[in-house]
Amino acid sequence: MSVKPGLNCAKGSAVLIFMLFFQAAIAQPDFSEVDRKLESSKKELGGNVVTLIYKDGKIIYQKALGTDFNLKTQAPIASCSKWLTAALVMSFVDQGKLSLDDKVSKFLPIFSKYSKGYITIKDCLAHLTGIESEPIRLTNLFNRKKYASLEEEVNDFASKKEIQSNPGLEFRYSNIGLNIAGRILEVLSKRSFEQLMQERITRPLMMRNTSFASFTAVNPSGGAVSTASDYMNFLSMLLNKGMFNGKRILSEKAVEDMNMVRTTPAMIKYAPKAAEGFNYGFGEWILQADENGSGTVVASPGLFGTWPMVDKCRGYACIFFTKGLLGEERKDIYLDIKKSIDEQLASTCK
Repeated sequence: MSVKPGLNCAKGSAVLIFMLFFQAAIAQPDFSEVDRKLESSKKELGGNVVTLIYKDGKIIYQKALGTDFNLKTQAPIASCSKWLTAALVMSFVDQGKLSLDDKVSKFLPIFSKYSKGYITIKDCLAHLTGIESEPIRLTNLFNRKKYASLEEEVNDFASKKEIQSNPGLEFRYSNIGLNIAGRILEVLSKRSFEQLMQERITRPLMMRNTSFASFTAVNPSGGAVSTASDYMNFLSMLLNKGMFNGKRILSEKAVEDMNMVRTTPAMIKYAPKAAEGFNYGFGEWILQADENGSGTVVASPGLFGTWPMVDKCRGYACIFFTKGLLGEERKDIYLDIKKSIDEQLASTCK
């Protein structure tokens, strides 16, 4: 009996195509549990929330809850601003224009005048300045309106606030360190903070709806407005070790420096409820770290409920973007949803 090669090849090809299709179907993550948890938590999340998950160069999940609330909706992001500001500072470190060990008094002599001259840039990025501060509340945001400029506010930090501990020893989460760092960038570059953020971070990352613009003093620690889509561009850059759309925004070392644990539990004298139990890097909370102290899961939650996260072990970035107030009680909801995401995406870490 003769064999028909052409027919056999066709059959083989069909089987191969089916197997590849079947494998691809199996590989697709099932986020139905994420859907269920988001829907059931809609009220607790304020009724408006956009969730995005990015992996392998694309958005693999998105869901919007709420009326007229989507991935392009602009809203205040509170302390999620700190991550952007830390990245801006690191762009100057990358260029050699600034050192993490530089003392703030090198650029702002008023700090030496009031016995605060030994605070470093590193201390500012990690909330280790030692300067007294109040817990971050909505009233603090309203009180900032008395300042006409970032310069005026930072001068008050130097002249009117007491030192509670030597720099580098005690952690107190506040707007002080990042705002000092933001003012130093203005002095160093002779340009406004908002201009620098646009030139170095938001414009290169195509974050067209993200801004720190303000009618009063700009607030590097908590004054940004953004969108879920915009902020995901920033997260994807961090996940991709400083690269975005083939362009380098930050060096790999800069991203690594941001991810390094800078605190111990004993050092933390004040942390918001949304971050209790975590350590801190530069502008970001370290939710999990490896044996070398490098963050493997990092986040920067804001007072208004938005939670951006990067999971390096599973190779994804995620954001829960909300429009509302007082989001600290949402921590458990977000971490529970993250467990459902993690179950679908395998870890490459040991």
